[in-house]
Amino acid sequence: MSETAAEFGRRRFLIAATAVTVAGSLSVAGPASAVDAGRAATRARELRRAGRPMPGSRPVGPFQVTPLLDASGPFFLDRQQAFPAATPQDWESARAVDPGAFGPGETWHLDFRCFAIRGPRDRLTLVDAGVGPADSPASGWAPVPGRLPAELDLAGIDPADVDTVVLTHLHEDHFGWSVAPDGTPMFPNARYVVQRREVAALTADEAAMTYVVNPLRATGQLDQADGVARLATVGRGAGGWIGVVPTPGHTPGHQSVVVDGGGHQLIVTGDVLVHAVQLVDPGVGYRFEADPEAARRSREWLLAEARARGAVLATAHLTRPWIGVG
Repeated sequence: MSETAAEFGRRRFLIAATAVTVAGSLSVAGPASAVDAGRAATRARELRRAGRPMPGSRPVGPFQVTPLLDASGPFFLDRQQAFPAATPQDWESARAVDPGAFGPGETWHLDFRCFAIRGPRDRLTLVDAGVGPADSPASGWAPVPGRLPAELDLAGIDPADVDTVVLTHLHEDHFGWSVAPDGTPMFPNARYVVQRREVAALTADEAAMTYVVNPLRATGQLDQADGVARLATVGRGAGGWIGVVPTPGHTPGHQSVVVDGGGHQLIVTGDVLVHAVQLVDPGVGYRFEADPEAARRSREWLLAEARARGAVLATAHLTRPWIGVG
């Protein structure tokens, strides 16, 4: 599935796009009742049949990208402990970008967000799989259970219709709904795309290996990418495509997802950005980065290219899903 750098280098992921401004906050609100949820799901299916986008979705050429809020809550470390190099000016600038992330005192709030990408002929790609159920590996620190199954239903998405699941990396708050507790894949007809370097860095007893990788290997659904790769292409020339590009550092095989609409681009960043403070100062490291220097290089490269090309960022943990850096 992979292409060589000469054939399809990183720079080609970030082609020219129209400039954008910082977008407004678009969180997905939960229904008031099971009846409301049923009505919302019915409405989503009606919109899909009519060829109309879901509320909160963002069009990118032939694709519709929908944010799915799996969970939300405060982090277990104060923000200065999590981002020790951040200065008071960095925090002031970050607050202007994402005020919802700032709690009382030094506390900070984050979302746990996945993204659904719907293409022509109802082809469906899911980017990341959230914190998971109450007994998932993320339960020791994340606000479980997540609500991704309900969010998918509200968006009119049957898990059986998902063609591809991209895991930006194998941290427990990104793979939680990949499989059920018994190891059964939650998306039975999907290939699960992860970088080979990410899998190779795991030890045999890590939760990511036992909870996700081994079950997906057993069903033949694990698809390991070797660097840059296209996952889907629409038409020829400027028709549009979805691809992955390595952005290592947060983890050894971290990857980001690019949605190209033939002139407009959106980049699902994964954990290249964990807080807006890393957007305003990409040199600010996060305490839990596996390789801080590599993470900084990935962040600086991605933000510089996105800014030059006018790409929109789709964020996993900021309290707003869309960020424009043009």
